[in-house]
Amino acid sequence: MKTPIAVLIADDHPIFRAGLQEVLAPDASLKIVGQAGDGAAAWRLIQELQPRVAILDLDMPGLSGLEVARKVLAAKLPVALVVLTMYKEARIFEEAIEAGILGYVLKESAVHDLLGCIQSVLAGQAFISPALSSLLLDRKARTRSLLEAKPELQTLTPTERRILSLVAENLTSKEIAERVQISAHTVENHRANICRKLNLQGSHSLLKFAFDHKPRLTSET
Repeated sequence: MKTPIAVLIADDHPIFRAGLQEVLAPDASLKIVGQAGDGAAAWRLIQELQPRVAILDLDMPGLSGLEVARKVLAAKLPVALVVLTMYKEARIFEEAIEAGILGYVLKESAVHDLLGCIQSVLAGQAFISPALSSLLLDRKARTRSLLEAKPELQTLTPTERRILSLVAENLTSKEIAERVQISAHTVENHRANICRKLNLQGSHSLLKFAFDHKPRLTSET
């Protein structure tokens, strides 16, 4: 018999946490190993328990679910992430996608979507509640628009696209180097190559371009 997949639930509403337990209980392949009512507790438990899946409410006191997710990703922990939200706002959706989170579920759809989402993220595949499909389509349309306006983006290497997306996060070359695990000097060379390929001139032109097109850049990386 396979060992159940360890799941952690973090939400500041006890009643909603209980509801999530009811959703997951029928699936014998899953086991809830911990619960948290705020972001700081969620981050502590993730480090202690090392669950295979962490279900995080985006709107929690202390650390938000997005902040916890970013910590997990930065620490390269083997935890599949699912975030829950009440909102259908494009900005929040974009931030979650940009952070590298694979699972994005509306709370109102959790009963129907959560198990499927968990299965997807465990397989390394993205899952977004169908009710958010319009946001995803809008995102893809904006990406196509940017590529049409700046076709030179397609000449960037995968590493250059990754670095461009990190520039959009306002990271320094040293911080990017740590994230990508290359030297700061190599990052500077990549930045120079990106500017040359995109015909960007001036000391702040790359940063401005990255900021102006941040949501579209990250969807390409």
